[in-house]
Amino acid sequence: MLIVQHMPAMFTAVFAEHLQTLLSLPAREGRDGDAIVPGTILVAPGGRHMGVVSSGGKATIRLNDGPPENFCRPAVDVLFREAAVVYGASALAVVLTGMGSDGTHGARFLTKAGSTVIAQDEATSIVWGMPGSVVKAGLAHEVLPLESIGRSLKGLITGASK
Repeated sequence: MLIVQHMPAMFTAVFAEHLQTLLSLPAREGRDGDAIVPGTILVAPGGRHMGVVSSGGKATIRLNDGPPENFCRPAVDVLFREAAVVYGASALAVVLTGMGSDGTHGARFLTKAGSTVIAQDEATSIVWGMPGSVVKAGLAHEVLPLESIGRSLKGLITGASK
C-alpha cells in the first residue's frame, strides 16, 4: 500500500507510525529503492514525490525532489501516473478528502490503463476538492462514503462480493 498525504516532512513519519499502530501492519516512510511488498504500507515522505518503477519484474519506490504539482510535493498525481505504467489494470487507487485537484490527472492515466479508482463521497469528505475533481472528471468507478471504502477494497482485492 502506497500513501501520498499532503503533509510536511516532520509529520509523515509520525503518520506512518500511527498507521502501523492502528492497522497492525508494517508502515513507514518510503525510501528510494524500497521494494514494494504486499502487506507493507509506505508513506511518501513530506516534501518529496513518491512514484514507482519496475526493473526485472520488481517494483520499487522512486523518490524525487521535482517541482510541486498541483501546488503539492508530494503529489499523488506522480504516484498515480507511475503506478499506471508499472501495475496497469492491477492498480487500485483511492482518493480521499483534500483540497485542490491533485489526483485527477493521475486518475486519467490509471483509468486508461484499466485500473480501478474509488473516490470518497461529498457527504463524508471534510473537503471534497480532490475526490470531487476526480468524480466530476468521470474517472471514479465508485463514489463511496468513507465507512464503505474498506469493504469495497476488500471485495475488489479478494474477488468477494461487497
